[in-house]
Amino acid sequence: MITIYTDGASRGNPGPGGWGAVISYQKIVDSKQQEWVTEIGGAENQTTNNRMELTGAIKALEFVSQLSTDNYLLFTDSEYVTKGMTEWIKRWQKKGWKTAGRKPVLNQDLWRKLLLLTEGREVKWKYVAGHTGVPLNERADEIATSFADNIVPALYHGPRDKYK
Repeated sequence: MITIYTDGASRGNPGPGGWGAVISYQKIVDSKQQEWVTEIGGAENQTTNNRMELTGAIKALEFVSQLSTDNYLLFTDSEYVTKGMTEWIKRWQKKGWKTAGRKPVLNQDLWRKLLLLTEGREVKWKYVAGHTGVPLNERADEIATSFADNIVPALYHGPRDKYK
């Protein structure tokens, strides 16, 4: 199973934003299976926090789709993303992408993309409270906020045993 922590941030709502993800997975190196960690992140000039939260999950799932498993555990500190994927999305689809109040679902483009990325894959969505000292969630937040602040952080890609 691949473990993913994602986060999103914006400075203003809308405003400059960033997203980040920390991905832990198994990789064959020199004929040996090793645990590997890859950090990814990015920025957008004019966005919202919710769009960045969704983008973090999308970009992480795009990255892991290249790996040899379709079994993921995705942690996010966004109840919007967690509840959207575990509770709301099926109702939105049935109602023609309308909310319970009969308004169009916000960020529908990203929800649809996220839904496509999860088809045929087992994704367990887990909510983790933000800013509570969960190390990989804190790091995903650091990546996202750095990008939102127009600072490109050093991103790690390598063996887990050498990850800070």
